[in-house]
Amino acid sequence: MAKIKMPKSNPSLDMTPMVDLAFLLVTFFMLTATSRVNEPVVVDTPSSVSDKLLPENVMLISIDEKGRAFYNINNSEVRIGTLDRMGAQYKIQFTDEEKKRFSGMTSIGVPMSQLKEYINMDNDKQALVKSPGIPHDSLDNQLKDWIMFGRIEAATQATQEKAKAEELGRDFKYEPLRFAIKADGKTNYIAVKDIIQIFTDMDIYRFNLITSLEDGSTKE
Repeated sequence: MAKIKMPKSNPSLDMTPMVDLAFLLVTFFMLTATSRVNEPVVVDTPSSVSDKLLPENVMLISIDEKGRAFYNINNSEVRIGTLDRMGAQYKIQFTDEEKKRFSGMTSIGVPMSQLKEYINMDNDKQALVKSPGIPHDSLDNQLKDWIMFGRIEAATQATQEKAKAEELGRDFKYEPLRFAIKADGKTNYIAVKDIIQIFTDMDIYRFNLITSLEDGSTKE
């Protein structure tokens, strides 16, 4: 009896859905991604064996190898409120657009007299600016004001958020503001000591020192 040969056919796979999905993902990431903001200072932190992660709600003071101080606080709403307080203190009026731009910036390292001009620069021009650092000597301690007003604004906004949560009958989880110092490994210890002195003068005795592990990740 003759064997019946089944017709051979090449299997096929329709790749159209996969291609559509790939383009949808690419489009999604292009629309939702934000450009990286230039850091005005590069700090090469010393290494340590600590494995604690940097907290989310933090005020960070960076010190480069020349001892220049840079200020950053990572809550955008608190940043705007702090800028308002600093503007009132130094008689500088900031527009809503300038406040919005400032809220999306990273560390700043310019005196108040130069801040308005610095905010209005585009990212490329900001990257070319040689920031002199925020003044923090005995005659002009602007860094102390940044720390003080940032601390006040963070506490004020936390109180307001708690009141709103209680009014709506919701639970409120408060994460207190943390303070951190990120110093370059080549920074003179006196420069770090001066920043610590500013903290202690304001009765801030608990803060984190940022270091790096051998793999290059940032720790506290």
